[in-house]
Amino acid sequence: MSDHDELHAILAAPNNPLLTWNAPLSEEHARSLVDACAVPDGGQVVDLGCGWGELLLRIVEGAPGSTGHGVDSDPAAVARGRRLAGERGLDGRVTFHQGSADAWTRSGYDLAVSIGAVHAWPGTTREALRSLRATVKPGGRVLFGDAYWTEKPTAAALAGLGAEEDEFVGSLADLVQAAADAGFAPLRTTVADQREMDVFESNGRAGWGERWALDHPGHPLRDQARATAARHRAGYLGGYRGYFGFAYLVLGV
Repeated sequence: MSDHDELHAILAAPNNPLLTWNAPLSEEHARSLVDACAVPDGGQVVDLGCGWGELLLRIVEGAPGSTGHGVDSDPAAVARGRRLAGERGLDGRVTFHQGSADAWTRSGYDLAVSIGAVHAWPGTTREALRSLRATVKPGGRVLFGDAYWTEKPTAAALAGLGAEEDEFVGSLADLVQAAADAGFAPLRTTVADQREMDVFESNGRAGWGERWALDHPGHPLRDQARATAARHRAGYLGGYRGYFGFAYLVLGV
């Protein structure tokens, strides 16, 4: 394994113990989303692009008799999800599948979840919404998390995020309208607040890189880890902080 690949594995989100989920989300906010999804007892849930499925596990745990499928292309994330399910006694109710979200063809779910995973669909946000709409049965719901611009991004914001301006649908209003255009009834819209964003970025690659380097002072990749952390920190604090927003939409069918 090259140094680059080794460092990537060390700092990757599924291997980061500081992250509860790979999204800007507080415990209180997460509880409110689980409640708003209102999965019935015995319901069926799918999380497409689930990562390690922390939110999926909590949703299933909160609905007696419910079952869930988590789908993600990252083997490290799937492995973490399976481990968490086993630790919580949910491995008989939640099954993790390694594969692409856009290739999942099962339907008839009470709830479909997709948080920050629109890249799994070739048409990004609008294509993801259309696919999710077809995944749930009439009367079901979708929990959709996606990025938006809080205001027109600067060149520094785009560079820090490594994104193009048209990579997102647009504003928060544009995102909710895209959901309505896909045939959904927007039931609830909440956004990650600045503290959630700051905590997520601090616990992400920037903060984890610094903490890992402190814990491994003699490791040959220590300096590279710190340099990677510094780049991410500068990209956020000097670039996209205040421009990048993240919304959670609860959508009815």
